[in-house]
Amino acid sequence: MCVDGKILSNIIASQDVHARYGGVVPELASRAHLQNILPVVDQALIKGAVSLSDVNAIAFTQSPGLIGSLLIGAQFAKSLAFSLSIPLIAVHHMQAHVLANLITEMGSLNARPDFPFLCLTVSGGHTQIVVCKSPANMEVIGETLDDAAGEAFDKSAKLLGLSYPGGPLIDRYALNGNPNRFKFPEPRIPGLNFSFSGLKTSILYFIQNEKEKDPEFVEKNLADICASVQARIVSILLNKLKNASAQTGIKDVCLAGGVAANKGLRKAFEETGDSLGWKTFIPKMEYCTDNAAMIALTGYYKYLDQSFSPLSVTVSARTEW
Repeated sequence: MCVDGKILSNIIASQDVHARYGGVVPELASRAHLQNILPVVDQALIKGAVSLSDVNAIAFTQSPGLIGSLLIGAQFAKSLAFSLSIPLIAVHHMQAHVLANLITEMGSLNARPDFPFLCLTVSGGHTQIVVCKSPANMEVIGETLDDAAGEAFDKSAKLLGLSYPGGPLIDRYALNGNPNRFKFPEPRIPGLNFSFSGLKTSILYFIQNEKEKDPEFVEKNLADICASVQARIVSILLNKLKNASAQTGIKDVCLAGGVAANKGLRKAFEETGDSLGWKTFIPKMEYCTDNAAMIALTGYYKYLDQSFSPLSVTVSARTEW
C-alpha cells in the first residue's frame, strides 16, 4: 500500500509448497493466489491503518508472469476497482522491479538515484539492463537471449543436488568457498545482451566428468563449486553493466530483482561501483524479490500521470513492455 509515494504496508504470502517439486508449479501457484488474496488485502489495510473508502486507485500486475496467477490478481483488482468506482492501474512487473529503487517507507529518508539511472534487473525469469529516464520512460538496452541469471543459479544448484530454490543455497555455500578454484567460461555475446545457456552446459559437463573420477566430488568440493559458479554468473552480469555505463555515461547505477538479494552479487556490485565512481543503489531485501510495494509505487506514479486502464484490460505472460 502506497500513500504519496511512501509505502505503508507490504504483505506477502509465501508459497513454500513448490520446494517439494523442484520448481514452481503453475496450478499450485494459482490456487495459493486464490486462497490468499483476500487475507493479504485485509492485512495490508490493517497494517496501513486505512479503510477501503480511503483507497483512490487499485494497481495490479498485468505482465509478465504465470498466466493463472495474473488472471486471479487482475480479476480481483478489476472487481474491487469497479465496486469502489475508482481507477484501475495495470503495472508491468519488470518496470516495478526497476522502480523498487525509489521505494521509501513512512518516516524514513533513504537515498534515491537521480534520473537517468541504469538498472540491472536480475530475477528468476528475466535479466535486463534498463535506462530509466523517468518513472514512465524506460528503455531496455540489454537482455538475456536464453536463460535468466536466476535460472542459471537454480539449474546449477539442481545439477549439484541442491533443493529448490537453489540460488539462495549456492549463495550460502559460496560464502565458505574459493571462487577461483574452478574456471567456467564467460560467453562472448556482442553488445549488452546476456547468455547463460552455455555456462549451464559447461557446468553440467564439468560435474559429469569429475564425478566419473570421484563419485563424491560434489560433496567434497561443494563450497568451492558454488563459489566458482556464482563468481562466473556475477562477472557475466557486471561486465555487461560496466559496458552499459561506459556507453551511456550514466553513473547512477541500480540493482533490482530477486537475484539482487544474492550476497555475492550485492558485494561485487558495490565494489565495482566504488572502483568506477558510480553511485550505487540496491533496494532492501524485502523489495528485491517479488513484492506488493513495488507494484503499489509504480501504480502511484502512473496515478500521477492518470495512466489508467479500462476494465477490459487483459493480462499477458510475455515480457514485452
